[in-house]
Amino acid sequence: MGHSPYAWTTLGAVAQATERVELLTYVTCPIIRYHPAVVAQKAATLQILADGRFTLGLGSGENLNEHVVGEGWPSIDKRQDMFVEALEIIRALHAGGLVTYEGKHFRVDSARIWDLPEGGVPIGIAAGGEKAVARFTEYGDHLIATEPDADLVKAWSDNHEGPARSIGQIPISWDPDKDAAIDRAHDRFRWFAGGWAVNADLPTTAGFAGATKFVRKEDVADTIPCGPDLDAIVEAVKPYWEAGYTDIALVQVGDETQERFLAEAAGPLLEKLRAASS
Repeated sequence: MGHSPYAWTTLGAVAQATERVELLTYVTCPIIRYHPAVVAQKAATLQILADGRFTLGLGSGENLNEHVVGEGWPSIDKRQDMFVEALEIIRALHAGGLVTYEGKHFRVDSARIWDLPEGGVPIGIAAGGEKAVARFTEYGDHLIATEPDADLVKAWSDNHEGPARSIGQIPISWDPDKDAAIDRAHDRFRWFAGGWAVNADLPTTAGFAGATKFVRKEDVADTIPCGPDLDAIVEAVKPYWEAGYTDIALVQVGDETQERFLAEAAGPLLEKLRAASS
């Protein structure tokens, strides 16, 4: 764990190497490492490079990522207050014109994004409960979540004006060798079993390792689809569309089989997913 590329550099490269695939930050925190004004400009630039394929996914952060700049790790209530201000700043800058903002946590002094994409930048907001949905819906276009919770999807829809997407995420560990797939998922992704309520506060990779030291390989295999069976992946996705999700992000664990997964499994998997959801 810990080996992750810088998302914005990677997305810029992917935008230039592709033409149709949608791009999304899942998710960026605009309150500690990044000032929201900087996030607003990055998102606008990427949307131009991607010809409108980008969605800015935002959340209130994880200690693992945010503590590195030495600003501490605020309480969840304070982070959510900061998140509201950040969303107000990003929305204002994406609306165009000169922006000056004086908040409790952030200031913006005569800022303007001169190059804005046509159609703007849609914003997805990570929300783990109905309280968060009620607070953040007015600032977002789409819901981002990691649990197939029908009540959460309904709460977003009820509070949101106009059409909205609900975007879920599940890890998968595809490999022709099922044992190798389980080993890799246990080594790289067993922290997924802890849930974000716990993971968000852990400051180091050692903390993640300690929090998951009792997670067994069989626990991971029960939680994450492992091996070559595409039907197992379809079954793992099924609760999300039953809960009302419109989109699902599949996270292939590790880099060892990425190219082979795309070459051999991605096409047939998409066919199975489309058939099962129709």
